This record gives sequence, structure tokens and C-alpha cells, in this order.
Amino acid sequence: MLRAAVEALLRNRLRTLLTALGLVIGTASVLATIAIGDGARARVAEQIRALGSNLIVVTPGNARSGGARLAAGSGHGLTIDDGAAIAGEIAAVELAAPVVHGVVQAVAANANWSTTLIGADADFLVAREWPLDTGRVFSAEEMAGAAKVAILGATVAEKLFGQADPIDATIRVGTMPLRVVGILAGKGQDTQGVNQDDLLVVPLATARTRILGGLHATARSVAFLLVKVRPGEDLAGVEAEVGDVLRQRHRRVGDDESDFSILNYAETIARQDAAARTVALLLSAVAGISLLVGGIGVMNVMLFSVTERTREIGVRLAIGARPRDVLAQFLVEAAMLSGMGAVAGAALGIAATLGLAALAGWPAAIRPEAILIAGAASLLTGTAFGLYPARRAAGSPPAVALRCE
Repeated sequence: MLRAAVEALLRNRLRTLLTALGLVIGTASVLATIAIGDGARARVAEQIRALGSNLIVVTPGNARSGGARLAAGSGHGLTIDDGAAIAGEIAAVELAAPVVHGVVQAVAANANWSTTLIGADADFLVAREWPLDTGRVFSAEEMAGAAKVAILGATVAEKLFGQADPIDATIRVGTMPLRVVGILAGKGQDTQGVNQDDLLVVPLATARTRILGGLHATARSVAFLLVKVRPGEDLAGVEAEVGDVLRQRHRRVGDDESDFSILNYAETIARQDAAARTVALLLSAVAGISLLVGGIGVMNVMLFSVTERTREIGVRLAIGARPRDVLAQFLVEAAMLSGMGAVAGAALGIAATLGLAALAGWPAAIRPEAILIAGAASLLTGTAFGLYPARRAAGSPPAVALRCE
């Protein structure tokens, strides 16, 4: 039976190839859709891990200068004490890390690199869930005493020291010498494509009083607060509580505008995930249509084959073949045709997915399960559409079939 099916398909190679083409395209579309969808979800999970889970960012906002409103983050409406109040008054908050920052030139021997300086305490690394690659975090004495120590991001360490070990080496920021005590593990790019590893971290007091100075040194102001919420707590509810605490502390009543802004990264990433799922759904619809067209092509060709081989069917039935034998032969032909389309489509889908990912920078994750799902969908579609022609062939009366010329 298998040999007969192969011979029937090879009898007209061009027709077989063109029939399988629809299933090839459909299978490739299904595989690419699944791979891109999986890649998008993996990227969302990676972004959450990179930013730190359950994280809320509070920045100064709605500041005014000469009657003109400034952008969020341009004011100095947040202080170290605000962070302490949030952590102390809201039970669902694990910590609130105050942070200052600025752009500095870091120098080590003959190497120099412009980077972002972060002034923060150890809570910053906890909030960002950022482990060290080597070295240690700041001690309590170093944070309290504005010690001249630094932790380098992976990019800064590579630019200043290459492959050498920077631990206990000295770098200079402006005129301030800093001893390197740790190197952060690499995190890669954030949601805006910014290199997160291009930074150096110093104790908050060191940044405020020794390096950045200005308003930071005198008013205890900070650039932003990283609020880490305890696992299982409602981020939206905590966000509202943070707003209430800050409005009370900043004496904002009634319809007064808040002088701060609150950003929930989880909501932002969730919106990106929803957009990715919508695109994946649309691609799935296109892939389904492609498979449907391929299945119709299989049915059309199989019906033509039944008509073309009516006399052959009649002879087989006349010499003792059972209708189910004829049915099985045509189903095998449909399954073989679908199988060829599935294999070729899987290969095309893998190549197309990798090519699109490389050219457009789209995330893609090709899993063995995705290949099996795409292949099975093609095989089942082709076989299902081949069932009607097979039943028609099996139901042909031998006498009628033998009279056909």
C-alpha cells in the first residue's frame, strides 16, 4: 500500500510539488508564529528579571520653573526621608532605595570612559535584583562614612581594565579617587535599549557630598526612589498607598497636583506583552488560513486523482479489494503528501524565523515542541481534507468504475 501511494505521487511530480506547496507555507507560518510568540514572551520575562520584579519607580515630576511645567524627573521633590517614610509606613513595601545619578568621566591609568554614576546604598542592588560577579557590596561603615569606594558595571570594567582584575584597583572620577570593591553581573539592555551595564555605583553619601554636590549635598534630595514591593502584594494598591504617603508629606491636598510621578514597570511590560500577544494572534490567523488553503489544495488534487484513477479503483474492487483498502490507500497518499509538506515547511519556517530575527532584531525561540505542533497541524490538515476524496474512491461501485473509459 505504501509503495502504491509513493508510485501514485511520483507519477505526476509537478502536481505533487504544487499541492504540497500550500502546506509548506502553512507549516512555515505556524512555526514562525509560535517561535516569535515564544521569543516575545521570553523577552518580557527577561526584561522583568533585568529590571527587578515587583518594582515601582518614583520620580520628581510636575515641577514648575517661571510658570512653565517641567518634565517628570526635572524637579527635586523627593528626599531620602521620603524613601524612609514609604518603607516605614507601608507594610507591603520591602524597601525604598533612594538614588542620585549623573554623567561622569571615569579614568583608570591610560583608559577613560564616560558613564553614568549611581549614588545608592545596598538596597539599590536588592531592589534591582542585581548580583555581583566578583567582589562585595558596600559595608554599613562605608555607606555611613561616604567612603571612596565603587562597584563597576560590566561594561565600565571592560572599558577601563580590559581582561585584568579590577578588584582593589583605583579609578578616578573627576578629582576623586575610588577603590573598586565589586563588579556587577551583566544585565544587557533595558526596555528602551539602554545598556544597563554602563554604570558605576558609589555609596549614596559619597555621590551626594563628594562627587555630585550641589542640591543633593544640601537638601537631601534624590533623583528617584526604587520601591520594591513584597511578593504577592497588589502593585496597583501599593502604588496608590505610595502616592498617599508622598502627598501627605509634601502637603498636597484636594485638587493640588502631585509633585512626583509613579511608574509601575510591571504594567508597562504587561502592555508590551499584550501587544506581542495581539501580533501573535494575527499571525496565527494568517498561518491558519495558509494551512486551510493548503488543505483545500490537497482535497482538490485528491478528487482529481480519484476521477483520473476510476478504472484502477474499479479493477481493485473487482478482484477482491475491500472499500476500506481503497480508503486506506488514498488516505496514505494524502498523509504522505501532508508529511512532505510538514517536513519542508518546518525547514522553511526555521530558516525564515532565524532570518527575520537576525534582520529585524525580533525575538524568536524555536522549541522542538513548536516544530512538532506545526508539523502535526500540517499532517492533520492534509489528511482531514483528503478524507472526502478517499471515501468517494472507496464508495465507487466496481461495475460503474469498470465501465469508465
